[in-house]
Amino acid sequence: MRAQQFVVIGLGRFGASLALTLMELGYEVLGIDHIEERVEEMSDLLTHAVMADATDESVMRSLGIRNFDCGIVAIGDNMERSILAAILLKELGVKQVVAKAISILHGRALERLDVDRVIFPERDMGIRVAHQLVTPNLLDYIELSKDYRIVELTVPACMDGKSLAQINTRARYGCSIIALKRGEGREEGVIVAPTAHDYLYEGDIMVVIGTNESINRFEQEAIESDE
Repeated sequence: MRAQQFVVIGLGRFGASLALTLMELGYEVLGIDHIEERVEEMSDLLTHAVMADATDESVMRSLGIRNFDCGIVAIGDNMERSILAAILLKELGVKQVVAKAISILHGRALERLDVDRVIFPERDMGIRVAHQLVTPNLLDYIELSKDYRIVELTVPACMDGKSLAQINTRARYGCSIIALKRGEGREEGVIVAPTAHDYLYEGDIMVVIGTNESINRFEQEAIESDE
């Protein structure tokens, strides 16, 4: 079941961006921050925005926090307040608790609290940018585990006009193309679970799943063939 109501604690750059994106996606969002200026800036943009101490149990109860499907602790300037807010969300029975970590130690502490998901925005962005710098065709990727990931790659010139049967990524590299996003002007749009008879065209986007090793081989050969 997808979460319908979110509470975002901490309306700094990360928290505000996350809250606004959730609003754009059609969800209800309560924003909480102890800094009045931040709350005023977001008051007309979120479903509700309140100035409150997210570590005060009585205040959080009065806001009906236990009724929210997901609570995100986006406090980035105070580890103690972040941890206390996460504890309170868990104790109040919020179904899913997500928290931003500002250091490895902070992340470990949050994991010990059984937070459902710990996010390292700066670290993750650094990893993403590094991958994109060394792999020109890489647009985005999702790490499924330490060994598997899903990536979006731009189809290079060397693959233009070739069918998936000709590329044969599963047999040659051990990874699979699970979707294709056609470039502008192409009628097909998005092709989910493409067949061996579907063709690749330069500039299209292919969504690839596999082990880190298999995708690295595929990316490297595509780069070398395109040089």
